[in-house]
Amino acid sequence: MAKAQGATVASFEPAGELRIGQVGIANLRVRTLDIDRLAAEMRDRVQRAPKLFARGAVVVDFGGLPALPDVATARALLDALREAGALPVALAWGSSENEQLAIELGLPLLAKFRAQYEPAGGAQAAEAAPAASPAERSRAAEAAPATSGRTGPAPAEAAALARGGEPGLMQASAVRSGQQVYAENRDLTVLAAVGAGAEVIADGSIHIYGALRGRALAGAQGNAKARIFCREFHAELVAIAGHYKVLEDLPADLRGKPVQVWLDGDQLKIAALD
Repeated sequence: MAKAQGATVASFEPAGELRIGQVGIANLRVRTLDIDRLAAEMRDRVQRAPKLFARGAVVVDFGGLPALPDVATARALLDALREAGALPVALAWGSSENEQLAIELGLPLLAKFRAQYEPAGGAQAAEAAPAASPAERSRAAEAAPATSGRTGPAPAEAAALARGGEPGLMQASAVRSGQQVYAENRDLTVLAAVGAGAEVIADGSIHIYGALRGRALAGAQGNAKARIFCREFHAELVAIAGHYKVLEDLPADLRGKPVQVWLDGDQLKIAALD
């Protein structure tokens, strides 16, 4: 009898535990539908930073094109990207036609990546995107690009005010290889080191009081005013609002020094802290 009861209890336990988490996925915004050129650029990225991009998950976004490619052309692009060493895993959200293309390609749609490129509240975006939750609208407001002549707080600042000045996330222990820490809608402060193969992500700025040997991605929802600060710079990759540099692109004279990283227009800047 005891054995039968044990079997009954065990049958209620799931065979797999499914959770929704934050993942750092590269987003490829296609601006020129030249398959050979796109594949060559991806192959170059993989060769320059194989630990980051070899077999790396990529979301393909056709929103930069005047028209969607047909299924055969899109499939040829996905095959070329796979041959170059990347793994296309989804399409970025667009229109109903884009959704149909994703279905025919056997890929899911991910909505969040489009928010980093398109202004919130545009007519086309309103027609293309599904109804957003309050949290999604807040994130979209943070992602909207700056406009000249605007008065009042920036979208990210307005969202922070609406949240009542939500405090940043503090990580006291080291972030080890394979681990990821994500600060949603706030800054991230790491009091220890970020190890090689580890990843820290924040929608705001990132402050690291130990060595940065892994990856740091600030302004993850498109906040171009976010910054990265660290006491000892050995990063595999740093990124702000999607603009990134890998180890091979980083100034050798800054390695091991205290630095800050910020965006100047579309240029990622890195400089030593005084």
